[in-house]
Amino acid sequence: MLDFLANPEVWGALVTLTFLEIVLGVDNIIFISIAANKVKPEEQAKARNIGLILAMIFRLILLFFISFLIQMQKPLFSVDWSFAKGGFSGQALILLAGGIFLIYKSTKEIHHKLEGEEAEKANGKAKSTLTQAIVQIALINVVFSFDSILTAVGMTNGLEGAMPVMIISVILSMIIMMVFAGPVGRFVNEHPSIQMLGLSFLILIGFMLITESAHMANLELFGAHVGVIPKGYLYFAISFSLFVEFLNLRMRKKK
Repeated sequence: MLDFLANPEVWGALVTLTFLEIVLGVDNIIFISIAANKVKPEEQAKARNIGLILAMIFRLILLFFISFLIQMQKPLFSVDWSFAKGGFSGQALILLAGGIFLIYKSTKEIHHKLEGEEAEKANGKAKSTLTQAIVQIALINVVFSFDSILTAVGMTNGLEGAMPVMIISVILSMIIMMVFAGPVGRFVNEHPSIQMLGLSFLILIGFMLITESAHMANLELFGAHVGVIPKGYLYFAISFSLFVEFLNLRMRKKK
């Protein structure tokens, strides 16, 4: 049963896919860290771990329903208006809802950071409970899981032993992220500029999900077809911004 492990292509796909799962999970860690920061300090580690465990469970469940995911590419309904027309599938609707949720949540968090704790106390709002944080993490994990699994399926298409490779890569990537989620979360929470940068990235990713949803739906706006934003460009912009911010942090530390 384990003969496929002797295939070098399998090991190459496993390493590449595990690395890709970690890269795609960075934005998930940022969201989990921000959501966990809203609960009591002694419950933050618990919220992060539960969030990452939920992410792993969602990904493993989706792996066993790949045929269902493929069927969700068929349009559920179509729109044919004077300025827009297209057919929305289940995948497109999930990505659309996830993009809108990310933009809404990130914008709300930016407003909270700018207004400060005093404005929140004046409005009588308390910090989120552990259950509320876990529900938010679970909702966005559904969207990130779809994107991650669809990418994994595309990379391992035609590979012998693709299913075990995807399962192992998901488990390995989640274990690695659970190890580093705490330090990353603390670093993000201790540096307000990194928090703002992370929230801005989430808005950007939310917009990317919306455009990807429109592209899946073959949506045409005012006669122009909506294209997809290359993820390589997006992650390069994020990496470059983080590099510049780390230089700023080092410069401020020296001063």
